[in-house]
Amino acid sequence: MLHAISLSAVLFGTWLLLSGYFTTLLISFGILSLAIAVGIALRMDVVDHESHPVHLTWQIPAYWVWLLIEIIKANIDVTKTILGIGDPATPTVINVKPSQRTELGQVIYANSITLTPGTISVELEDGEIMVHALTKGSADDLATGAMDQRVTRMEGGA
Repeated sequence: MLHAISLSAVLFGTWLLLSGYFTTLLISFGILSLAIAVGIALRMDVVDHESHPVHLTWQIPAYWVWLLIEIIKANIDVTKTILGIGDPATPTVINVKPSQRTELGQVIYANSITLTPGTISVELEDGEIMVHALTKGSADDLATGAMDQRVTRMEGGA
């Protein structure tokens, strides 16, 4: 039920911000349409911890800031590689074992790898992520497990 209430609040807030109208009639229509949409979503059984991860709400902003910094650093590394002043391009495929407990955590980790320039998650299967890295340095960075630990911490693990 917490997911349905949270989903309702997010949808209503988004609708209110996008509409910009605060008349009683329009707000009541908005609440009615919101109730219908959330009711249909509940009936279809699509409101769960993965479709609306309430448990990650407070950890996500800090993780986004950290990930943005990592993306900027990786952009600089890729630029240096292209200009020939950094690590030489040595395409490598490695397998990374994520420590996340849930599929949602593993997908967040795989997507974070792909968002970071110089690395691409090729496949997530059987609890392993196949990653293509542009340089040996970017592959070594993944092997340290810093990103894996951050995602696990955000997910609520140790």
